[in-house]
Amino acid sequence: MLTRRQFGLGALAVGALSTLHTGTARASAGHDYTSRETFDQFERTFHESGGVGQPTDNNEHGGLAWGQSYVLAGFIRMYEAYRDTHYLDRLVTNIDLVLGNRDSERGVADYRGESLPAWRAMHPYTVGIAALKDASGRPVLEVRSSLPYADQTTATVRAGGTEDRFTLEVRSDWRDVVATFTDLSMDPDSPDYAVRKILDAYPTPTQVTTRDLRESGEITLPAQGTTPLVSQPVIFAVHTGMITYPIASFARIVLGTPKLRADARYRAKAMEYLDAAKAAAAVHDREWRRRDDGGGYLAWVKGTPLAYDGTEMPTNQFLALGLTYAEIAAATGDPAYADRARRMARTFAGELRTNDKDAYHWPYWPSFGATYRGFSAGDGLSEFTPSGNGAQQIEDLSHGAIDVEFAALAFRHKLGFKGADMARFARSYSRNMATTDAEGVPTTFHRVDGTGGLAASGQYLQAPRWMAVAQWDQKVFEHAKSIYEARALEPGQGSHIAGVAYLNWQARRGK
Repeated sequence: MLTRRQFGLGALAVGALSTLHTGTARASAGHDYTSRETFDQFERTFHESGGVGQPTDNNEHGGLAWGQSYVLAGFIRMYEAYRDTHYLDRLVTNIDLVLGNRDSERGVADYRGESLPAWRAMHPYTVGIAALKDASGRPVLEVRSSLPYADQTTATVRAGGTEDRFTLEVRSDWRDVVATFTDLSMDPDSPDYAVRKILDAYPTPTQVTTRDLRESGEITLPAQGTTPLVSQPVIFAVHTGMITYPIASFARIVLGTPKLRADARYRAKAMEYLDAAKAAAAVHDREWRRRDDGGGYLAWVKGTPLAYDGTEMPTNQFLALGLTYAEIAAATGDPAYADRARRMARTFAGELRTNDKDAYHWPYWPSFGATYRGFSAGDGLSEFTPSGNGAQQIEDLSHGAIDVEFAALAFRHKLGFKGADMARFARSYSRNMATTDAEGVPTTFHRVDGTGGLAASGQYLQAPRWMAVAQWDQKVFEHAKSIYEARALEPGQGSHIAGVAYLNWQARRGK
């Protein structure tokens, strides 16, 4: 199954779940997670620690998308809670650093060789590629693996049974698996032609595909030896969305607040950040798809070096960029961004199902998509994942927080959904997921429908990110807060900083 830790078939958000400091103490020994003093202490400690997710990080391994983005979102929520420009100033400091690490600023490029105003990622998310050469140094065969951490994968060529054959071994040290293909030929007319024989064997333990690199018709074999695969640089819409959402929120807040808009420094920063958010979002225009029913979503372009290229993105991944669309629309009134956010809201609404608790649940992958339904190599959909059996798992708590954040934002900006929808989302948490363990300690179930067993810490510690709908059910706030209190949580990553900010934000609603 595809999760943030393992894109299942591949990995697209593994960096979010770094080392956790969960503690075991009860609330009496803990912090007040609804106080600004607690937030200020935690965010200061986080930045002094130098841990993954600093604003000075690049996003090669997801540190900005799954670390600093949450800190920026936390500053937004703290400003909304207290209306203290200290948090806007903290945003300016960090956003400037984050923008300085765009590919276009660093002078680095994506897999196409384009240096764009967004943030590329590689290990552990993307396909690893190695170009095997013949004895003369000419490229012969491209070997690809779509496993996570593909740069911990090697391709080894050994002698075949005859001089015109070779054996290929593709080994993943990360997963400790190997796929071996014996007596391969480089003759396209042979029944043992490497490209065809490896494709016919898919899926193998290392999810191998290949491509013939020869420019002439000469039949030449790859030289014997071992070649490491290299993870390819890709800009992910979900990363762009997570990073630019709070950046666009800053612009919306400043431009929509007369006193802040009158401040030349804040106004200039708002316009700069708005332009940056637009430019980053535009990187994904080629992935935008409209549906005949008025919906819209994002799909990976075939040939993008990641698992499931050519298919629809998971719902949380396209809704992450939808957050940015919605905030740009609110900041500018631009109907193009409003239309995209509205279309995404319509698509997401079509995925929702109501259970006997009057609570919503929905699948991780869009149910209209090829990955959900399954597809074959004959369909020709995907270069790096030629076929799939169908992935119909229910959305999990952590990814679901992105979905619900989008739905609540669309509701607030009048781009989709109704109050009744917000109440059902709140009940997804309070009635489906909220629970206690065998010792009575507050925790959650893994999936938004209450299935999947008790959640791991990488899931239940994300509970405060459901505060976007907590005003429709106070239990969402109380239970999420109790999860932190029961463990006297000392935040060890950016999403925990955001969690404390969300608890402050919800506690001060209406004050």
